[in-house]
Formats: sequence, C-alpha cells, structure tokens
Amino acid sequence: MKLKSSSALAGLAVLALTLTGCAAEEEAPMEEESSMVEEAPAEEETTETEEEAPVEETPGNIVEVAVEAGSFTTLAAALEAADLVTTLEGDGPFTVFAPTDEAFAALPEGVLDALLLPENVEVLSSILTYHVVPGEVMAADVTTGDVTTVEGSAISFDTSMGVVLNEAANVVTTDVDASNGVIHVIDAVILPPEVDVNSLLE
Repeated sequence: MKLKSSSALAGLAVLALTLTGCAAEEEAPMEEESSMVEEAPAEEETTETEEEAPVEETPGNIVEVAVEAGSFTTLAAALEAADLVTTLEGDGPFTVFAPTDEAFAALPEGVLDALLLPENVEVLSSILTYHVVPGEVMAADVTTGDVTTVEGSAISFDTSMGVVLNEAANVVTTDVDASNGVIHVIDAVILPPEVDVNSLLE
C-alpha cells in the first residue's frame, strides 16, 4: 500500500510541474497598431488678382479741351470776351470748327485787337458762333454742301480734296472729342457773309 501511495504522489508532482510550465510561458507582447495618418498637404490658397479694367478718362467740355490743347489761347480769350464760355460748357452737343492761334494771327493787322474791345462784342459773338454747328458732326459725316451754323448763316463745305470751309479754311485736325461735342481744327478764321472786319478799323 505504501508503494501505491508513493506512485500516486509522484504522478501528481509531475502533473503539477507540467501545468506550471505551461502557465509560465511568456505571452508574446501585442504590437500596438500604429496608425500612420498622412495629413494631406494644405492647399495654398491662391488669390487671383483680377485685372482691373482700364478706366477711360472722360474728356472735358469743349472749352476745357480747347484750353488744355494749348493752341487755342486766342479762341479761349475771344470766347470769354464774347461771354460764350458758359454756352460752350453747356450740354450741347456742339460741333466747333476751331481756328488755331496762327489762324487768328493771320487776320488783318489790328482786327483781332478791335474784336476784343467791349464795343465790338456783338460782332465777335457773330464770328465765333459762325464756327459752331448744332449737334455732333464727325468728320466721316461731313459732305459737300451748306450747313447752317448757330449764328444763323450757312457754311459752305467742299469735301472733294479734304474738307474746305467757304473756300478759305482747311480742316487740319478732325474729331477732337469733348464731353459735349466735337472739335475740328481749321487753319483760318471764317466770317459770316454780313461781317466786314475792315470796318472795325475805321
């Protein structure tokens, strides 16, 4: 009976050692899952600069354009003397055949000075308004024939070779834009039929 008890105890010891060995096995460490989150590169904000449309400058009125040109100082002085500045600064539209300073200088000696005198303002006004046509007449619209002016008399136009007024004045520059009309530059002063400037010198 003692042998059987010893065998049984030895078996239990072996079984215990076996179980202990199984429990002592090291568990493999769990690898932590690494989440590699790739951040998308931040998109650079592109601010497109819109090209601003060029601002078109509005031209001045007929008087302002004439003064700024620098070649109509005599005309500007004559308009002021005849009290016509306000008229040609108005809404219009007007077409002005503007004599240059050289054109006024070509008048008979003493005539320009006489025209600028207060007592001759009516004659001066008649001459100046004879250079103005109602409405806006561009160069392409001018044809041979007669056109009534603001003064009341007509200008004779000949377009067979350029543009000639009253067989005396040539249009040398056309279509000078103004906010209230257009200017055509001429190389001579034209006179209404009833005006005799030589009488101013008597």
